[in-house]
Amino acid sequence: QVQLVESGGGLVQAGGSLRLSCAASGRTFSRSAMGWFRQGPGKEREFVASISWSSTTSYADSVKGRFTISRDNAKNTVYLQMNSLKPEDTAVYYCAAREGHLRTASYTHYDYWGQGTQVTVSS
Repeated sequence: QVQLVESGGGLVQAGGSLRLSCAASGRTFSRSAMGWFRQGPGKEREFVASISWSSTTSYADSVKGRFTISRDNAKNTVYLQMNSLKPEDTAVYYCAAREGHLRTASYTHYDYWGQGTQVTVSS
């Protein structure tokens, strides 16, 4: 059974940093694109970042220059380094994986999801 388990969320002050991890089990995702999405209070789920099987990346404009997505295929893990955090980054962050190897910002194209990890940024 495929599982994605996020960790690393928490409470941080504005301007601080957090590093989220997403550990996959049940199959290898070395040939799969992975992504991070988030859902803030009262908001719809939105794209944050994605990484292809060859480690090309893309980001939402709101996080570009502050967040970095990366992957370690040997550990079957994807990361999201978040710097210069803002209160508007407060959300539940979800890791996702897809069967395809090309990255995409569309959440409907992802096949597997984690349970989410809460990130709260205080002002």
